[in-house]
Amino acid sequence: MGTAYRRILLKLSGEALMGNRGYGIDPAVVQDIAQEVADVVAAGTEVAIVVGGGNIFRGIKAASAGMDRATADYIGMIATVMNAMTLQDALEQIGVPTRVQTAIAMQEVAEPYIRRRAMRHLEKGRVVVFGAGSGNPFFTTDTTAALRAAEIDAEAIFKATKVDGVYDRDPTVDPDAHLYQSLTYAHVLANDLRVMDSTAIALCKENNIPIIVFNLSKHGNIRRALTGEPVGTIVGGSCDVT
Repeated sequence: MGTAYRRILLKLSGEALMGNRGYGIDPAVVQDIAQEVADVVAAGTEVAIVVGGGNIFRGIKAASAGMDRATADYIGMIATVMNAMTLQDALEQIGVPTRVQTAIAMQEVAEPYIRRRAMRHLEKGRVVVFGAGSGNPFFTTDTTAALRAAEIDAEAIFKATKVDGVYDRDPTVDPDAHLYQSLTYAHVLANDLRVMDSTAIALCKENNIPIIVFNLSKHGNIRRALTGEPVGTIVGGSCDVT
């Protein structure tokens, strides 16, 4: 299988790992994601992953309930490490060598984030899962994904969602919502389309990193996007909005 990208960064929300559960991790969903990643790695594409922690703890929600915002964000970062280790285990269970790197030191369970080491792992065919966000409060894992993608020279960010791409309206509420095929960074920012947060979009724009927004629940979508097949919405190219 020929691929359109040599190295990608896959952005997973914490909620993607819990499936239909209201909280925590669904092992079956994690195994499905691991198999999708394994297929991509087998095709010769280098894969890094940034995972959120919203299935375990949401810092913004805790802060709105009265917790100190920085403290809440640090707890959320720790939740992302739990998810990263879960992904590592699922990937290695099916023979994919994986390393977890964290922005907060946890030397007993993960490597510290070191850019050159991460790139060397990728060159050797290992999946690298980045945990603990950027290591700084007040920044989302979306921003972390854009930052790490720029640092490791990823050619694209694959943003996994529960819908088929970016719509002009919420497709779960309005069945007539329009699915965009491609959008510019400027249109996403100007219209607050919430593909990723504005800091992440700005980072991608500055570093010319396209964002492919796709439905993770449709098996094979990552592989199809890698081959250049139209999947979801591409942010960073032309704009199908006049």
